Amino acid sequence: MAVPATGSTNIVLRLEMDKETSTFGRIATAIGEAGGDIVAVDVSGTSKTSTIRDVTVNITDTQRKELIVSVLNKSPGVKVLQVSDQTFLMHLGGKIEVTPKMTIKTRDDLSRVYTPGVANICMAIHESPKRAHSLTIKRNTIAVVSDGTAVLGLGNIGPLAAMPVMEGKAMLFKQLAGVDAFPICLDTQDTEEIIATIKRIAPTFGGINLEDISSPRCFEIERRLIEELDIPVFHDDQHGTAVVLLAGLINAVKLADKQLADCKVVLCGVGAAGIACTKILLAAGVRNIIGVDRDGALVAGNSYEHEAWSWYAEHTNPNREQGKLSEVIAGADIFIGVSGPGVLKADDVRKMAKDAIVFAMANPTPEITPEEAEGLVRVIATGRSDYPNQINNVLCFPGLFRGVLDCRASRVTEEMKLAAAHAIAAVVTEDELNEYYIIPSIFNPNVADRVKEAVIEAAYASGVARRRERKL
Repeated sequence: MAVPATGSTNIVLRLEMDKETSTFGRIATAIGEAGGDIVAVDVSGTSKTSTIRDVTVNITDTQRKELIVSVLNKSPGVKVLQVSDQTFLMHLGGKIEVTPKMTIKTRDDLSRVYTPGVANICMAIHESPKRAHSLTIKRNTIAVVSDGTAVLGLGNIGPLAAMPVMEGKAMLFKQLAGVDAFPICLDTQDTEEIIATIKRIAPTFGGINLEDISSPRCFEIERRLIEELDIPVFHDDQHGTAVVLLAGLINAVKLADKQLADCKVVLCGVGAAGIACTKILLAAGVRNIIGVDRDGALVAGNSYEHEAWSWYAEHTNPNREQGKLSEVIAGADIFIGVSGPGVLKADDVRKMAKDAIVFAMANPTPEITPEEAEGLVRVIATGRSDYPNQINNVLCFPGLFRGVLDCRASRVTEEMKLAAAHAIAAVVTEDELNEYYIIPSIFNPNVADRVKEAVIEAAYASGVARRRERKL
């Protein structure tokens, strides 16, 4: 999941101030009026006529930076010498690197890691290709692949602009689960070209994580790759979201004293994530899900532009409810939002059943804010880190891929996703569970291991694990 462009960050302004014509009080006032919050001030130089100060300013919107600089440049006796953005500094030169596991110090070392000794390893793999899983990086390496067409909160920004997001994902894989991940951004939006390219690079990797590929193309790309490759392919925007959503709902319904299978669920936003969320809820036993898009509820028998929507209509909304969100929300136990800002109104929530559960996951601005829903719902979750109950894919994908790599799974089954969801939910103990803590923090050290173990167990039960199971 990408960080939205409106995220809070710090900038450092190096200012040269004329001692006679400028005062720091006026500068501080100008920064505050432009939307900045001064965090620290350091004097980095001085002369008889001027001083140079480094002013660290917190901004909640990246557009504020240009406004603050413009205001300061117009202030008498002030010159902006340099602007450093701490977020930009973290990305200089990229955020990941390749590091060898050993140092080549002698000719003997060189002969073993490269020529001539490496020839023995090459021939061993040539004679038995499955040895690549133990004798190459394939054992612990996945590709994070995107075309940059659906970057969260940013849209179709292309492959170059998507790279920082994919690098960040690779960092999370390594830090949280020890999985080596490499970002690959493709300069094509053609479905067949993307499929062909991923198939050609697949021998290097033990798994493929698809990321930020727009709907409905993402469905065809994932389906074909699952069919045509012998390594797991996982579109995280779909299934990572679905797994963590289900984990949160498992705990939320406990608080509301409801059974998930008996709940009326209204889902707004029938795109990639919305369809995957629906499929996992159906697999978990939910019987009454109504999908709502721009034109209202999806109903079987109607004609839809995309095959995915036709499938959705045929497999949901058993009572054939019709109308806009504000109509079908009546009596709903659960609202799931994977759509856009502000689409759910307080009046809509008032129509829901008692002890309503709202998962407003649009990012960066949810379908309804916790402040608007306060007092109207039993539990609310969002996709944001500055509110309680963040539904974040990071809780799923590191541990899931750790699991599939360790058991050499050929694919990810629905049973493995369900197992991951229950594992995440179980990290929150009965004593800890409350309306503001239904899902563990992404920094909880137990999550990845719990997910890994659950996924491995489910992989063996599903018959897709290819590594010999070790019995205790």
